Amino acid sequence: MVDHSTPVRDVMTPAPITIGRAQTLSDAARRMHEHHIRHLPVLEGGYLFGILSERDIDLIESLRDVDPDAVKVEEAMTQDPYRVGPDVTVGEVVRTMAAHKYGSAVVMHEGRVAGIFTTVDALNLLAAVLAPAAAPQAKGV
Repeated sequence: MVDHSTPVRDVMTPAPITIGRAQTLSDAARRMHEHHIRHLPVLEGGYLFGILSERDIDLIESLRDVDPDAVKVEEAMTQDPYRVGPDVTVGEVVRTMAAHKYGSAVVMHEGRVAGIFTTVDALNLLAAVLAPAAAPQAKGV
């Protein structure tokens, strides 16, 4: 069972889909749509350079006269994403994410992206914890 002391490595999405900083917002949006994800670690030479969220793309695309085929990922990304090591506990990660309203934590191991833990991952954990205590569903209603 997962609890607050579980290492994030046990619940992260390993080897997340990533994108290069010189790619376009259209490329990023397409990748997110194809893989049903909302966050892309942004890499340069294999190293974490930033994070791009679906919200970042939506914000830039809402601006007048912005061409998503011309705007580069690095122009819309967050440059200093929340990073954690694989042994950091889920409790610590979710408390920090909640306190700072982060949508994700990039899990780093030996200087490389090892995984990602998002608010959706946190909600799935919460659902699993609450499932055994859930009241039975009413039938025939």
